[in-house]
Amino acid sequence: MIIGVPAETKNHEDRVAITPAGAHQLARHGHDVVVQEGAGKGSRIPDDEYVAAGARIGTAGDAWGAELVLKVKEPTPAEYGYLRPGQVLFTYLHLAASEELTKALVEAGTTAIAYENVATDDGALPLLAPMSEVAGRMAALVGTHLLLSTSGGRGILMPGIPGVRPAVATVIGAGTAGSNALSQLVGLGADVTVLDLSVDALRRVDEQYGSRVRTVVSSPLEIERCVLRSDLVIGAVLVPGHRAPKVVERATVEKMMEGSVLVDIAVDQGGCFEGSRATSHDDPTFTVGPATFYCVANMPGAVPVTSTAGLTNATLPYAAQLADAGWQKACQDNKALGRGVLVSGGAIRHPAIASEFPDLLASPAGGSDTR
Repeated sequence: MIIGVPAETKNHEDRVAITPAGAHQLARHGHDVVVQEGAGKGSRIPDDEYVAAGARIGTAGDAWGAELVLKVKEPTPAEYGYLRPGQVLFTYLHLAASEELTKALVEAGTTAIAYENVATDDGALPLLAPMSEVAGRMAALVGTHLLLSTSGGRGILMPGIPGVRPAVATVIGAGTAGSNALSQLVGLGADVTVLDLSVDALRRVDEQYGSRVRTVVSSPLEIERCVLRSDLVIGAVLVPGHRAPKVVERATVEKMMEGSVLVDIAVDQGGCFEGSRATSHDDPTFTVGPATFYCVANMPGAVPVTSTAGLTNATLPYAAQLADAGWQKACQDNKALGRGVLVSGGAIRHPAIASEFPDLLASPAGGSDTR
């Protein structure tokens, strides 16, 4: 199979879908791997390393012309023209936040398999996990920076000093991203509260951190109470396949302390704060009332050397299976992979996406539902 790896076009998206080691493994399976010229530059991977690993270098058209296209982020509007029938696109998609992209994939007849929807029988999200780990850890570090007065923040040092209180932080969501944000905040010495709907998730936090972290079952009233006493709020709410619920109301933000910071990790799925909108690394923040919002939709793109390696570790076995067996058989054999099929044959295949965009439902033009 011809496997294409285009360069990413999203703002400051310096990741690439696969490392030379990954390309080498696919080539050893007998596949023709074509990497767009310069695709690895942002991750400090020169073209000659791909060539040495058994891949070849081509144009954007060459990479997009492959049977299986591996990416990091969803296609931007400038890339919609590359979408076509007979093409399998394997990448992060977050379709619930973009009717425009969903429509483009349906109309093109592309088979779109989303990393973030690949799910094991126990509900784990193995391809979302590594980037959630990166985003969670980054959220704590970004929040620490934005609390500096030189960044427009409250002028608070996260760990405080002897005799002076540390920053108060709230993490909403105790999944992979939230747990990684929590670990960094605890390490930095913050006064941390974590909220989640799952008592089991909170119990795991309590077992790990004990009295160093407050655990609270999430509800609108408890969220408001915690947010209003916080210097930093990190939103890490995920409902797979759906837009993120708005768990912090605009009215609550308006009552926060001047220079408070909110970091919305869920912005890829529409954001979990009322007032959130996707921003870029070039212009990452905006203000809502007294608070600063950080809503960069591709946070791990700022640490591409780490992120590219972590992403390849997770996605390579699935990419190899798609290439070796073809997408339909691979998704039949591997139910976790099958759950990632969002669009194929001109139809929406995933019920959560279908419920978000009922006007885009169409009769299948081909392919098969492998869920």
